[in-house]
Amino acid sequence: MKEPTTQVLQVNDLTTVFDTSDGQVHAVNGVSFTLQNGELLGVVGESGSGKSVTMMSLLQLVPSPPSRLVRGTAMFQGKDLLHLENSDIQKIRGREIGFVFQDPMTSLNPVFTVGFQLMEPLRKHMGMSKKQAKVRAAELLAMVGIPSPEDRLDDYPHQFSGGMRQRVMIAIGLACDPKLLIADEPTTALDVTIQAQILELVRELRQKLGMGIIWITHDLGVVAGIADKVMVMYGGQVVELAPVDELFANPQHPYTQALLRTLPGAATDENAPLQTIEGQPPTLDQEPSSCPFFDRCEHAMSHCGTSLPPSRELPNGHRVVCWLGAENSEAGAA
Repeated sequence: MKEPTTQVLQVNDLTTVFDTSDGQVHAVNGVSFTLQNGELLGVVGESGSGKSVTMMSLLQLVPSPPSRLVRGTAMFQGKDLLHLENSDIQKIRGREIGFVFQDPMTSLNPVFTVGFQLMEPLRKHMGMSKKQAKVRAAELLAMVGIPSPEDRLDDYPHQFSGGMRQRVMIAIGLACDPKLLIADEPTTALDVTIQAQILELVRELRQKLGMGIIWITHDLGVVAGIADKVMVMYGGQVVELAPVDELFANPQHPYTQALLRTLPGAATDENAPLQTIEGQPPTLDQEPSSCPFFDRCEHAMSHCGTSLPPSRELPNGHRVVCWLGAENSEAGAA
């Protein structure tokens, strides 16, 4: 595959809060990243780290209220997604940007057939006739590994297994050959064999279409196999971003290092128990004023708990937001 050269998405300082009866929840705090055509960005982090809210904010899919965009831009093909009118963002969703949601039980409408839900975006965004959309819908089901696809078009979501429903969601996300596909834990419900098929399908599609992909996952093994870059999130912030090989070979943030230690097989002793990260994620009830990982970090220093850590650009396109090593780099610069 040719090296990606065209920027498809540029996100800068995205900040989203939720206004609740108990106060504000600072869910996404100053997230910035770029994505090139044909590039796959893996987004990893624990539950509650802000991965899904970040990506749903890009398409204005987070209910408002209670959510509220505080600041930021997200440039996609010359348009700022965060500030488009509702009618304009609806034209982009499903057509230019596909979204595969994590839970197909709540994403698929139980009162419409799977075929109808596949055909709807094809007729709306692609201008296909009913007959053309039906043929394309069957092709999409076959593409994601559903047997007898023509026969399954008339079935309802409850007639599919959990893994089958997730494959339907992937098919819907790919239906209109989008420029950008955002996939939120898309293979969680699938067994290993089907997961491998879906990952291979994604590789083929981005080679063929030059499609940029954002792949949200908790599975670092998946990231290692398909991603070009990895963005590590914690406490609603990006704590590290690097090319995949660089991140696995040279993790800089203590949270990234801790995540990698939790991988099966990471320990040198094969009989050693699986590693865990001690402590709990931050509550996000206050605007960040220090490192979010401070309370759980084995390298924490006093100023980590009182000041926001600096963002440092390292060689090989590697960015880390951490006080560890910052003093040495500043001293070297001086």
